[in-house]
Amino acid sequence: MSPRLPPPDADLIERREILDSAGIARTLRRIASELVERGGPVDSPLYLVGIRTGGAHLAARLVDLMRAHDDTARPVLGAVDISLYRDDVFRGLPKPEIGPTDLPESIDGRVVVLVDDVLFTGRSVRAAMDALSDFGRPSAIRLAVLVDRAGRELPIQPDFVGVKLATVPRDHRVNVRLKETDGEDRILVERRV
Repeated sequence: MSPRLPPPDADLIERREILDSAGIARTLRRIASELVERGGPVDSPLYLVGIRTGGAHLAARLVDLMRAHDDTARPVLGAVDISLYRDDVFRGLPKPEIGPTDLPESIDGRVVVLVDDVLFTGRSVRAAMDALSDFGRPSAIRLAVLVDRAGRELPIQPDFVGVKLATVPRDHRVNVRLKETDGEDRILVERRV
């Protein structure tokens, strides 16, 4: 069960730390354990596909943690770039940087676990599912997120959650900092500038 943090007083928040490095490590170990316990069919290991970029780094960590948790776990690691699948790609956004989609094995008939850092509106996850459909037809798609933030615009819910934030003001953002890109592991809620 993911921890539910109490709603903050919207008028007082400028910046608040949700998890530090140790908290993120603990949370990822728990998610990896849940993935192993609730995994897919024995003859078809889970296929973790990270949504670039934060989700790709988290998926790689989860694969390592799953193997450490259970040495018989054989998860497959992939990554998907959603830049051209976003519904706002041509709406005044700067030119998108397109990264590689890396799916080393077929996703046909596999249980795919999409991994992302923050679930907010659901639009990134929808774009990732659209991108996956260009590569095959999984038997099922599950969703693992480090942070589940309230404010969904689409009917998308995670199956595996690190931390659930019930109330974050619309003028604030959840900033997931990862050591692979930011030099540190930290989750902050901060006012948009």
